Amino acid sequence: MKIKAFVLFKKNIFLGTTLLIITLLMNACSLKPTAWKPPTKPEFKGKLSLNNQLQHTQKINLQGWYGPEDIVMDGVGNLYCGVHKGSNDFSDGRILKISPKGKIEVFYDAGSWVAGLHFDQNQHLVALSHRQGLISIAPDKTVTVLANADEKGQKFLIPNGLDISSDGTIYFSNTSHQSAYSLKYGKKLILEIKPQGGLYAYNPRTQKVTTLLQGTYFGNGVVLSKNEDFLLMTETSKYRIIRYWLKGSKKGTQEVFMDNLPGFPNGISIRADGSFWLGFTTKRNNALDKIHHKTGTKKLVYALPGFLQPKPEKFGMILQISEQGEILQALFDPTGKQVPEAGAVKEYKGKLYIGGDVVPYITIYSLETVYK
Repeated sequence: MKIKAFVLFKKNIFLGTTLLIITLLMNACSLKPTAWKPPTKPEFKGKLSLNNQLQHTQKINLQGWYGPEDIVMDGVGNLYCGVHKGSNDFSDGRILKISPKGKIEVFYDAGSWVAGLHFDQNQHLVALSHRQGLISIAPDKTVTVLANADEKGQKFLIPNGLDISSDGTIYFSNTSHQSAYSLKYGKKLILEIKPQGGLYAYNPRTQKVTTLLQGTYFGNGVVLSKNEDFLLMTETSKYRIIRYWLKGSKKGTQEVFMDNLPGFPNGISIRADGSFWLGFTTKRNNALDKIHHKTGTKKLVYALPGFLQPKPEKFGMILQISEQGEILQALFDPTGKQVPEAGAVKEYKGKLYIGGDVVPYITIYSLETVYK
């Protein structure tokens, strides 16, 4: 009996090892990375000197929902944010409405995560639903699908950031046409460094979408300049911001607005003075930067089981930047205890409202401490 048990044990070990190897090989083969050598990351000194500003905050708990990727307010101070089901579950989602007194209710049952949000001139809430695409929600909660694909029929599977101009044009990004979002797919996009996203404009008069840029690297947050002569879009995987000119001699062209950022840029919003708030998912990872030019190593890392893969470090970081791309100030929570990520940042009545992809709350930071 002991011999049979030992033989059975060896067979099970062999079978388990074989299955593990097959799984690792399949995962490795599913990644098609390109080699990229990132610039040496900037040090946390000068304008980027670390501080503890973001540790002095308050929180709005989202009652079990996660991922306030964008935050907007209506004319009477109600706050709206899109959320998803769990920290790693994007299969269902809602738009929440939070009153000035803190009452939370479901504004729209989206059935998916909702990323970008913005009110138009008619007080319709324009949103980017991962299930429906670009949608408009009227005050009576009537929902209209404005666009779910580009001119070529490519679906907006990960629509991300948006802004609306004074003439009603809706500018928005789409991170990928190839797959719905998950944390695993997000890692794949970062490791592959491939131009799979785009930047688009929706004309409400013609009801048509125009592709402005095709081939962006994890295109994410979108914001118009104060004079609406250009717009900015963050490219998360390349640690940079792209500027697309809407007016002037450079109209219709793009350029790098800021490069070699200290982290993974996510959401971006405008201040009344024309400067911008730039939020980060986290700071850069030294190990990732070192392997980015090694495609084989990236395949091996991606093939590892999730529990063995490097985890994003909890690190709160927000930059205020000028229209010229200069860093004006930086706000940090280096411990990540109060602000583990700051992917979304919106200023409202002297406070910053901070969200992120997987946090279960909105953090509120008073600007009185830096604007006395």
